[in-house]
Amino acid sequence: MDLLAFTGFPSGRRAQIDLIPEDVAVFKKAVKAAKLETRPQKFVFLVRGDDRKGAVAELLKTLAEKKINVTAIDAVAAGTGRYAAMLWVEPKDVNKAAKALGAG
Repeated sequence: MDLLAFTGFPSGRRAQIDLIPEDVAVFKKAVKAAKLETRPQKFVFLVRGDDRKGAVAELLKTLAEKKINVTAIDAVAAGTGRYAAMLWVEPKDVNKAAKALGAG
C-alpha cells in the first residue's frame, strides 16, 4: 500500500494522524485486516506544483475568491523546485473547492 502523503499533530492527550493513500480501497482493506480503529473518512486535496514565492498564497487566494474557507493546510518544499500542499475544507465545500482547483 502506497501513501501519497501523511500528517500528524497532537489532539489533547492523543494524536491525530491523517493518511492519504494512493488507493483508498486497498487502504481500507489493510486497516480492516490490521483491526485498526479509524475515524470516518475525510477528504483532502493534495496539490503539487513548481515551488516559487507566492505559490501557496495563490492557491489560497483562488479558494478565498470563491468564498471557500480552508480549515487546515500543510505545505512543504518537495525538493527539486517543487512544493506539495494538503488542504482541507468543510465537507459542504468539497465539490466547490474541487472545481476551483481544477480537480474534477
